[in-house]
Amino acid sequence: MNQDQLTQLLHQIQAGQCSVEDAVRQLRHLPSETVKDACLDHHRCLRTGIPEVIYGASKSPEQIIIIAATILRQSSLLMATRVDADKASVVLEALPAIHHHPQARMLTAHEIPPDPQKSRGFILIICAGTSDIGVAEEARVTAETLGHPVQTLYDVGIAGLHRLLGHQHLLHTATVIIVVAGMEGALPSVVGGLTACPVIAVPTSVGYGTSLGGLAALLGMLNSCVPGLGVVNIDNGFGAACLAASINRRA
Repeated sequence: MNQDQLTQLLHQIQAGQCSVEDAVRQLRHLPSETVKDACLDHHRCLRTGIPEVIYGASKSPEQIIIIAATILRQSSLLMATRVDADKASVVLEALPAIHHHPQARMLTAHEIPPDPQKSRGFILIICAGTSDIGVAEEARVTAETLGHPVQTLYDVGIAGLHRLLGHQHLLHTATVIIVVAGMEGALPSVVGGLTACPVIAVPTSVGYGTSLGGLAALLGMLNSCVPGLGVVNIDNGFGAACLAASINRRA
């Protein structure tokens, strides 16, 4: 249950449109609910603005189904990350109301519709190469599911800098920018030197041997000469989007 849902329920009680007994029934699983192999934090969205999210990489399809079904019963926003195609097909067969995003490797439901009154502007997601799109898409789907307007700019790495410079209007109008890059990870520094808005860098595990699975890009971003550049973990498009959503959210 999020803040809007709780506010609506309280207004219904105040107006006599919902009985106290029915409200208690709807709230009986706040703040948490225990199911097989998991304890769900239904109160997290009220506290932080971001609900509990299912990390699917280490879970079986059956575990994802049980957790997702419990979240859906609460009419709460659902996000599951790192769900491969095989797991997704099993989950969708059991829960057809869920949406699958193959490139992002995510499952979503009950997405929050964009509301200009709740966002300061739009989130711009940039990625250096086509090989980085999967991580960028994880960021895009996460931000859009949380109700934020998003624009994307893909395959504009520093090997052809003119591709980025042709879109400077986006750099200057975005509220926050997520930059996804592998190899040497230089693109966030370039973007950070061209815009005044917050820039969140996401290193990816894309690259040849000495990229060390994204460690070279991570260290390059952490050592950027651009002041104030934020850096999240390797391949963590989800975490970058959550940070961007917090920045873009109106108080």
